[in-house]
Amino acid sequence: MIPKSVESVKSSTCTLTHFFPVRKSIRKTKRAVQEEKRKTIEKAILSNQEDDLKVKFFDGKGRGVITIRALKKGDFVVEYAGDLVDIEEAKRREAIYSHFDNVGCYMYYFKYKNKAYCVDATRETNRLGRLINHSKNGNLITRTMEINGTPRLVLIANEDIQPGTELNYDYGDRSKISLRYHPWLAL
Repeated sequence: MIPKSVESVKSSTCTLTHFFPVRKSIRKTKRAVQEEKRKTIEKAILSNQEDDLKVKFFDGKGRGVITIRALKKGDFVVEYAGDLVDIEEAKRREAIYSHFDNVGCYMYYFKYKNKAYCVDATRETNRLGRLINHSKNGNLITRTMEINGTPRLVLIANEDIQPGTELNYDYGDRSKISLRYHPWLAL
């Protein structure tokens, strides 16, 4: 029942919601959306999700990885997986690897929370992140994500990517010695 006068509204215990239903927004906050995305990526990492990727041979490069499904900018693609080691252990391993001509460099150095780490993906495994090739204009970018207190490297789509497209990211190494031995880093 609607009160007839302003005085009766003031003295009644009615509120505006008695006359108009409360509408609640179904929109999520930016923080909630980011948390859902983080949980989705964490689940993909912990389950070693790589189903939509395929190894392909590229002339002049060797093995590389293509996507077999369309990817949207911001999508998780793959983890750069390997042994997480400190810098001292990484340098020790690099010295050992340098004695073998048939061992490639799969050492990814990064900083997380002011501490230097390296993911050593040199050992051949069935994980595909280590096979993604370099391009200065890569369609992927690397992000660090902490899972269970451990930093992990993930590759995220930097743009929309069509099926059959080679995946690549910028290795970031522009040192003179690296460019001398690996001129493709300038491409």
